[in-house]
Amino acid sequence: MKRQRNIPLMYAIAFLQGMVFYAPVASLYRQARGMSLGQIALLESISFLIQLAMELPWGVAADRIGYKKTMFAGCAIFALSKLAFWRADSFVDFFWERVLLSAAIAALSGVDDSILYLSCPDRDSQKVFGRYGAFSTAGLLASAGAFSLWMAENYALAALATLVAYALAAVLALFLAEVRPPEMKRREPARAFFRLLQSTLRQRRFLLLVICWALYGQALSSVCTWLSQNQYLRCGMSGRAMGFAFILVSVASMAGVFSQPVTDRVGRSRAIPGTLALAGLACLALVFTRSAALSAGCILFLEGSFALVSPLASQVWNRQVTSADRATQLSVYAVLDEAVAAGGSLVIGRVADASLDGAFGLCAAACLACALAAAIWCRRFFERE
Repeated sequence: MKRQRNIPLMYAIAFLQGMVFYAPVASLYRQARGMSLGQIALLESISFLIQLAMELPWGVAADRIGYKKTMFAGCAIFALSKLAFWRADSFVDFFWERVLLSAAIAALSGVDDSILYLSCPDRDSQKVFGRYGAFSTAGLLASAGAFSLWMAENYALAALATLVAYALAAVLALFLAEVRPPEMKRREPARAFFRLLQSTLRQRRFLLLVICWALYGQALSSVCTWLSQNQYLRCGMSGRAMGFAFILVSVASMAGVFSQPVTDRVGRSRAIPGTLALAGLACLALVFTRSAALSAGCILFLEGSFALVSPLASQVWNRQVTSADRATQLSVYAVLDEAVAAGGSLVIGRVADASLDGAFGLCAAACLACALAAAIWCRRFFERE
């Protein structure tokens, strides 16, 4: 079948879009082009709001025009955003880069998962999702290595190399096979959308899981992305040691390739709530420890465990879709996820300003509370399988 070629093509696209050669110096690159840290943070917030506003319209569009066309459009806009980034040298230039980036992320949200899910047997979807995430991380590691070897003193070259990688990803998207039946596109979009929205909002137990997952994801993002650096610093880690820890954490995020065998062994109904509970304990350990090794171990566990259960979560999300408008329904879930994550990020950030330990404690409490709520829903879901 033609759709079988989608899997290796999507893996290749993930690898190429993971190749952000300027990632190690993303902030320094912007500052070298005239941006201040305050302006960078402002654009990040604006970008998130734009993405949130575009999420549902792109989901509806994908179900009207097809997933292949939407995937190509998203990849092409992504490449344009990298062109804008390479050429940007002012706040206004970087603003338009973030607009393009937000549009691309919103376009691909739900569509990439839909293509993967509909291109393989359901029993293999968790494994496919895990490999998809691993290829993205492999691209990031490859580009980070290339940057260190050949581009460390040439930020513009790193941005240009990223543009080339994203342009190649857009070209590969042209060769994807459509997985959405053509007859599904010829329906009344407004009526179908509101009917879908109504039925989705009635899935109260599942939406509870979406909220739990969003809080868990934001807690881990906060801890692993920026709180971890402050933790390393107060534990006395050197810059070189922090760089080594970053590499290990990046490698741990490739653990998704082992998702299916590990979750099958642990028990699928226990995998998500169990991971959330252990994540809560790891965050709690960061409150009390001043050991660099233990701190790095906790961060490593958080990143690796998230990678292990994320493919299972993607499978659960896709199985919950009851409408032919798969991308739209997944976009509804994404909007809720992003809204909860945005609120969680603000709260964690405010607490972190006052106390690093308080922020770790808040993340721990959020994970443990979500683990309890998720345990109830996951058991009911997997009992029906």
